[in-house]
Amino acid sequence: MKYVLSILLAAICWQLGMATNVQSRLFINRGQIEAIDSTQFAYLAFNNSSVFHRNNSLIRLQKGDSLIVKVINNDTVNHTFSCQGQLPITNALNPGDSATYRFYFNNAGLFIYSVSNPLMRYLGLGGMISVETKSHAHFFWNIKEHNKAWNDTIAKGYAVNWANYYPDFFLINGNSNPKINQDPVARVTAQVGDTIYICISNTGRSIHSLHLHGYHGTITYSSKFPSHQGREKDTFPLYPMESLIIRLIPDKPGKYPVHDHNLVAVTGGNYYPNGMFLTLLVQ
Repeated sequence: MKYVLSILLAAICWQLGMATNVQSRLFINRGQIEAIDSTQFAYLAFNNSSVFHRNNSLIRLQKGDSLIVKVINNDTVNHTFSCQGQLPITNALNPGDSATYRFYFNNAGLFIYSVSNPLMRYLGLGGMISVETKSHAHFFWNIKEHNKAWNDTIAKGYAVNWANYYPDFFLINGNSNPKINQDPVARVTAQVGDTIYICISNTGRSIHSLHLHGYHGTITYSSKFPSHQGREKDTFPLYPMESLIIRLIPDKPGKYPVHDHNLVAVTGGNYYPNGMFLTLLVQ
């Protein structure tokens, strides 16, 4: 019995020793992104510097790590930071101000960090925190949709009627097809028999249903439906502010598409297939 307890204690100490304090900086930046039809519209993002970039910063941790994140409000309006699975933050950041927060992640999963104002989330302020236990390859899809005219309207402080919401641009990691296939964080590349994890967060306002051609994946994490863990499927609906992790073990080589089953989401400004569409490359 003492021997068993010694082993357990050693294992616990080893795990505690492996846990680290991960430090990150997030700048709230305002800018514009260029759509597939070359028009531009207002956008907000969390970046790791004061230079605006259309893709929100990705934060990766190991289970048991604590995250120390400094948030700098580089915007012209107040923002209140928030993080799924953590206690709510009540203090707003004024323009030019910063604050440091510490979060603990005792469970593996995929969590969305954002701001409390849903209008500002719609404009782009929503990123991903991946808390991992496996050393296998991970790929990340932060999916959003926008109506470009509404982005400019909301950015100017005017109201919109969400009952009439009809998005016309659909993005993965801030890009649409074909540019999304140039993103090594998003573009799945693997060998037959590899174990890979596809981590997806829906930081938009619409339900999206992503369909894999050629393969079935297994749900290993769902923030909204934990009971779905273990289900093997080729199509995965995601509700707004839901995160999902899919384990995929390719059984054959090939180049297979992934797209939203709602075909309007495969377009961008009515151009097809310039929306939520990318390919899996298995060799």
